[in-house]
Amino acid sequence: MTTSLEKVLYTAHAHTTGGRDGKSKTDDGRLDVTLSSPGTAGTGTNPEQLFAAGYSACFIGAMKAVAGMKKIALPDDLSIDASVDLGKIPAGYGIAVRLDISLPGMDRTAAQALVDAAHQVCPYSNATRGNIDVTITLV
Repeated sequence: MTTSLEKVLYTAHAHTTGGRDGKSKTDDGRLDVTLSSPGTAGTGTNPEQLFAAGYSACFIGAMKAVAGMKKIALPDDLSIDASVDLGKIPAGYGIAVRLDISLPGMDRTAAQALVDAAHQVCPYSNATRGNIDVTITLV
């Protein structure tokens, strides 16, 4: 089932050349990266690393939004260790995601409820739900 946007809040634009061994730059110049294929001697980043950074940053934003709505204080040192696996699937290649979420000092039941609620509102979670394996673990 596809869900259409009710209202566009922001649009990101990037220009990429050379694919996995190229360059990518946003129209505002805030991101300008060299790309390298995973496992090569190249010095650039790769799409899987960018996805891990993007998903984890977005998920923290979703946790902050949920916490704000529920009047829950988040620990200052909250963090996410994100892993994005690249592998073979029957039709070619696919990815899987693991998010290990650290909410130090929070009651475990409250922290799990927050993580579960954030997973429902996070744009990356909504985009990947039913498409790829996503494992979210409260550590």
